[in-house]
Amino acid sequence: MSSIDQPKYKNYKSFFSFFLTALLGASVNFFSQILYRKSFDYSTSVFLGYLTATVVSFVPTKLFAFSAKQTGNTGREMIKFGIIALVAWGVQVGVAVATLEWIANPYFPSASTFWREKGSHVVGMGFSFLANYFGHKLLTFRSTGMYDRIRFRTLKQEEKQY
Repeated sequence: MSSIDQPKYKNYKSFFSFFLTALLGASVNFFSQILYRKSFDYSTSVFLGYLTATVVSFVPTKLFAFSAKQTGNTGREMIKFGIIALVAWGVQVGVAVATLEWIANPYFPSASTFWREKGSHVVGMGFSFLANYFGHKLLTFRSTGMYDRIRFRTLKQEEKQY
């Protein structure tokens, strides 16, 4: 294997590793949403399932999917992880609710409410997976230099004050 092939292989490995860790998060999301649905409305239960999965999946995502064990930036990564998770949550809830209202309910009215909701939830989870993968790959577990630029500007401003 030449060094030219290496980055492509690494991208596939990263995607597959993220897929496996996302499978853990998706399982937590899926089953906890069913439990939450007993006490809350559909969109709230989707949100709570997603929130539960986000908390559970940070460490495996950091360690296994993006091999970011030694970065020393865990605090910043947690903040960025939360921001990306918030965006992906919006994607998930929006797509799940839209799928339920515009596709599942009108086209599958004879299916039980449970299956229409779960099918719509899975569609939302799929779109959320993509938003999470690209967000974490491009922002969370990658040094963008933004923190260093902000810190440098802050230090410069503090120097000017003295």
